[in-house]
Amino acid sequence: MSEIFDSSIVIVDAIGKACPMPLLLLKKQLKKMQAMQNILLKASDPHSEIDILRYCQLHQLDCQSQQISQNEFHFLIKI
Repeated sequence: MSEIFDSSIVIVDAIGKACPMPLLLLKKQLKKMQAMQNILLKASDPHSEIDILRYCQLHQLDCQSQQISQNEFHFLIKI
């Protein structure tokens, strides 16, 4: 599920979805992206952090991660 937060940030909500769904949702959203947009991916699976950060590194995407709570992680991917 994704929604547009403002014109430059698209929110992808993967809360409650186990790996590898957060990564798959990110890949799907990246295919739809327009110039000057960024993605805020919200995930609850702690294993998604490794997958998301590795994927972004391999594809040279700027990714900032933040643990919001024990069960919530946010990833800001800048295109």
